[in-house]
Amino acid sequence: MQKLDLTGIKNIVFDMGGVILTLDRNEAVRRFKAIGLDSADELLDPYHQKGIFLELEEGKLSEAAFYDAIRAAAGKYIPDEKIAWGWMGFIVDCPEYKLKMLEALRAKGYRLYLLSNTNPCIMHWAMSPDFSKEGKNISDYFDKLYLSYQMGCVKPNAKIFHDMLSDSGIVPSETLFIDDGTANVEMGNQLGFKTYQPLNGEDFRHIFEGVLSPIKY
Repeated sequence: MQKLDLTGIKNIVFDMGGVILTLDRNEAVRRFKAIGLDSADELLDPYHQKGIFLELEEGKLSEAAFYDAIRAAAGKYIPDEKIAWGWMGFIVDCPEYKLKMLEALRAKGYRLYLLSNTNPCIMHWAMSPDFSKEGKNISDYFDKLYLSYQMGCVKPNAKIFHDMLSDSGIVPSETLFIDDGTANVEMGNQLGFKTYQPLNGEDFRHIFEGVLSPIKY
């Protein structure tokens, strides 16, 4: 298992889907097809959406406009709740041990940030007490959230990284960036972050051995 030298690291920037959350792109495709969107397989991606899905995550479409666009693409009326149900097909699990890991890292003095390509449909859930067994929402685990649809830009565009850096005041060389998308990690490397690329759903607590000892599995 890969171990990282975290000497000099003061900040950790996490992706959400595939890193904190375990994803199932196939289930999301199945759900969207089930409600009538035949093109779901072409538009949905684990790392970077396309078409109206990308426009939602870039903030170019509002949530209401996205729902209308889905109905237009399907050629029929679909309730908002069913469309949101399609998005939630991506979410397999939010492992409790990862939330405990985040709490432990903050207790050790690290500043934690979330930098995610996401959308309001998923964030309604993530910002609710349903996010965790303890009734906490995702913002309770981070110093600040940087969300693509609010920032008007998606990873791996360098702009979203620069905007986060400018707002937070963090320094790339003092920051660990954890993301499961290859293009996102490559951009992080180019900008001077220390990076780690886990597999979707991976238990990557081993990279913090020595910081969060003992690691219990």
